[in-house]
Amino acid sequence: MKKVLFTATVDGHILNFHTSYLKWFKEQGYEVHVASNGNLDIPFVDLKYNIPFERSPFKLVNFKAYKKLKNIIDDNNYKLIHCHTPMGSVLTRLAAKKARKKGTKVIYTAHGFHFFKGAPLINWLLYYPVEKWLSKYTDCLITISDEDYECAVRKKFRSGFIKKVNGVGIDLNKFKPQTPKKKIELRKEYGYRDTDFILIYVAEMSYRKHQDLLINAVNILKNKVPNLKLLLVGTGNLIKKYKEQTKNLDLEQYIHFLGYRKDVPNLMVIADVAVSSSRQEGLPVNVMEAMATGLPLVVTNCRGNRDLVRNGENGYVVGIDDVNGFANAIEELYLSEELREYFGRNSLELIKSYSLEQITKEMKDIYLSYLNKK
Repeated sequence: MKKVLFTATVDGHILNFHTSYLKWFKEQGYEVHVASNGNLDIPFVDLKYNIPFERSPFKLVNFKAYKKLKNIIDDNNYKLIHCHTPMGSVLTRLAAKKARKKGTKVIYTAHGFHFFKGAPLINWLLYYPVEKWLSKYTDCLITISDEDYECAVRKKFRSGFIKKVNGVGIDLNKFKPQTPKKKIELRKEYGYRDTDFILIYVAEMSYRKHQDLLINAVNILKNKVPNLKLLLVGTGNLIKKYKEQTKNLDLEQYIHFLGYRKDVPNLMVIADVAVSSSRQEGLPVNVMEAMATGLPLVVTNCRGNRDLVRNGENGYVVGIDDVNGFANAIEELYLSEELREYFGRNSLELIKSYSLEQITKEMKDIYLSYLNKK
């Protein structure tokens, strides 16, 4: 039977973003294998290999992961391998060098290069040479942002093809606007008032996601928007620090830490504005989910955010450390329901090209172009 392999550093990446493609390959008669770190139950998979990938390139266990993965690839005559995440993709492409000579096609989706405009010099010194070198072992490089696509082309990456696809796709049946009546009902259910002005940010609590910027912005706004609520959805290594910052500024009535949640579509519906304070993104799913819900946005000016939010059209884009600018943008939206509605309508229009249906079609076309090659 024909076989395909999907790889990523952790199970969650495959489970959260690629199960629709695993299903499609099954429907085409392929035996589907997955190699990633973890023991999650991933649907539509015939064989799951637990590979001890580590995100850090300095972990020696990655050499063990490479050897294990190479044996798997050498023992299976894969028609196609699709790799994801930085370390997972580095080790996969190295392990697949021999297989490519026998006809296996390797596709790599870069969900956000670690080298980007404004990135630390060490990122360019460490990650850029590796990605450019490995591009020659890549039949198709898929980028998900304009900046990464332009960089790969400008720097003459040696992949067989370089393509841009708008992310992993958003299910517009799952994330969608609701009627004002439904919004009020959901707010009551969650313990919020109709008069509350609710901001939402769905992201891990980390330096990269930069929630301290939002906390400081709320501190500026607390006397201007007395009914303000900021919902921080997610967990992470800096959650304790951000909670302490909130307490020290006496903002606990304004900022609610909701932790990991499975009801994000409902939480988006009860919000008035979605925000993102990220320092670095690939193509942020949380921003796309907010757009699909019909929300206006205030986001920082980083790769990914600026791909999705057009300043003055469906939201505001402000400097990464511009606390006052962020607060002013939120206040402007608070003061104008008409502006919020205008931005929200534009979000709904702009998100169409990022729909799961559209992205799935584009990915199927890419897969078929390689599966049909002799």
